Parts: sequence; structure tokens; C-alpha cells
Amino acid sequence: MSKLYFKYGVMGSSKSAQALMCKFNYEQVGFDVLLIKPSIDTRDKTNQKIVVRSRIGLESECFAFDRNENLYKFVFSHNQFKPKSVVIVDEANFCTTEQINELKEVSRHIPVLCYGLLTNFKTELFEGSKRLVEIAESLMEIKAVCECGKKATVNARFVNGNLTLDGDEVMIGGDETYKAMCYNCYSELKKGVKNEKETPSA
Repeated sequence: MSKLYFKYGVMGSSKSAQALMCKFNYEQVGFDVLLIKPSIDTRDKTNQKIVVRSRIGLESECFAFDRNENLYKFVFSHNQFKPKSVVIVDEANFCTTEQINELKEVSRHIPVLCYGLLTNFKTELFEGSKRLVEIAESLMEIKAVCECGKKATVNARFVNGNLTLDGDEVMIGGDETYKAMCYNCYSELKKGVKNEKETPSA
């Protein structure tokens, strides 16, 4: 029976790499794989070609969708729910609640595997991730390690090398703007930021 899957992890936890390996594995046994991602993720758009690209060098062309796109219709237009097929969604955290509901409907016909972040840099759930946690049949954490050796659970945002607690939720970057950290290390840095804000200027 088809299911809706959500595999989540922090920045740099190999989410995209695992999505691409999943695509390869399905294709090896004859499945038709539809790889899609939100158009809000512009990191891997070169010369109008949209790709899913991992930090270890794996990449594959994909289809991009907007926030107002009906994903049930979008998937059907590309796939027609063929019997031996699967949908893989990268950066699913950027989906809207309604789009996750639409993917849930798709999963009644064919498997839908979503990959993405769980929380933003403020440690709050993304809209798409929240809905996936609520309705996906299968949840799996893709683990990563903090520099201290503990499990990384926070996507810390840095601006000019300094931790920031403010700003818009969506600010797509790479290693230069985000860092996966454990909550203890993040809390220590966070204290420093709060102290700087509370210290009056001379």
C-alpha cells in the first residue's frame, strides 16, 4: 500500500543525497520516478535548468513548483499515477499546508517520499514540516553531528560570522549562512547574542 513518508534532518545531514540515492534505487528496478522541489529553493538553478544537488556531488534534474501550485494536479500531469512509479520531494519543508494535504492524496495512489528540514533557524517548525509530522505514515530522522560530537538538532543562522536570532524564515544559503549544531552549543551562543543586545552602548 502506498504511503506518505517524511525523512527530515538538519542542514548538511545528507537529505538531498539520500533523496537522489532513493531515486537511483527505484530507477534500477524499473520505477518511473518524479523528482520535484519548491521553486523557492533557488540554490541549484543554473541556466534555467532546475536540479537537486547534494554537497557530495550527486545531482539530478527535477521539476519545480510554486507555492500556489496544486500538487495533486501537478503530479498527475507529469505522472498519471502509473502503477510502478514514485514521487520524491526535496525541500518539502517549503511546501504549504495545503500542498502537503495534496501530496497525501497522491500517496493514496503511489508512494510519496518527502525530504526536508524539520525546523527553521528559530527552532520553530516549518509550515510544510508541521503538516508532514501530523499526517505522514512514516517519519524518519536523518541524523547529523555537531562539532562537539553530539547529535545536531538546530539549524543555526549566521550573518557575517555571527549567530543571528532575527530575520525572515526563508533565506536560502549554504555552509556560509547556516550551521547544524546541538542544542547545548546553540544555547551557549544564543546567550552571548542576548547579552550583547541587553548591554547598553556607551
